[in-house]
Amino acid sequence: MKILLVGSGGREHSLAWKISQSARPVTLFIAPGNGGTASLGQNIAIQDKDIAGLVAFAKEESIDLVVAGPELPLVLGLKDALAQVSIPCFGPDAFAAQLEGSKVFSKNVMNAAGVPTANFQVFEHYQKALDYVLTQPLPVVIKADGLAAGKGVIVATTLAEAQNALHEIMVERIFGAAGDQVIIEEALVGEEASFLAFCDGQNIVAMPSLQDHKRVGDNDTGPNTGGMGAYSPAPIVGPNQYETMANLCIRPILKHMADQGHPFVGILYAGIMMTKNGPMILEYN
Repeated sequence: MKILLVGSGGREHSLAWKISQSARPVTLFIAPGNGGTASLGQNIAIQDKDIAGLVAFAKEESIDLVVAGPELPLVLGLKDALAQVSIPCFGPDAFAAQLEGSKVFSKNVMNAAGVPTANFQVFEHYQKALDYVLTQPLPVVIKADGLAAGKGVIVATTLAEAQNALHEIMVERIFGAAGDQVIIEEALVGEEASFLAFCDGQNIVAMPSLQDHKRVGDNDTGPNTGGMGAYSPAPIVGPNQYETMANLCIRPILKHMADQGHPFVGILYAGIMMTKNGPMILEYN
């Protein structure tokens, strides 16, 4: 079996390590890969955003399965392009990948699917966003709409922090087009956890809960990153709660996406805040 693994990070090294342990004989290619993956398969000099290049390579090598690690190629339509040449890809199509690719899309889906989430407003203009912040209790959460490598969410505890975040995103454009829209939402109080599940569009297999830590500094200080570390299981979400979590934040999304004609296939990650009033969903990856 020939597998093409797309990505270049530690996640892809872990995936390559696990795929290489398959009981079925596997020829593994990683595009573009890294130093770690080089010992587990063959690195290919194609970037994860080069959809045409990835599809051409998959066709040329008669790849049996493509596994996408990062979200970017999925948002750019890797699965859709591979489907045109009848090559299966583990991951959602471009429409469903907007659950991570667009926070505005994701929040609207949550509302449509009846998934509990923080109250929010969407803004396209800096001054209107700033005027709104002035009417809200602090802290507030400010989110760039698009992909920002895990750094597009700012919890502003002062007006100065909120103004600076909005200015950086909407005026200085530090995230480029990802900042065309911003979400301003209420800050939820509680302990965070994450819940992931394998999805085939209708059915799920849940994984153990986990808790990941995104802030760059010790003791949860500093700006968010793509992730500094994680552990599993998360004590705050025990095995007896997995079915409840699945019914709360995974199955409603699967049903909604299927109803839209874009069944979600892949791994769906729900970021959860365990508040005193019950779990609230922060985001999907």
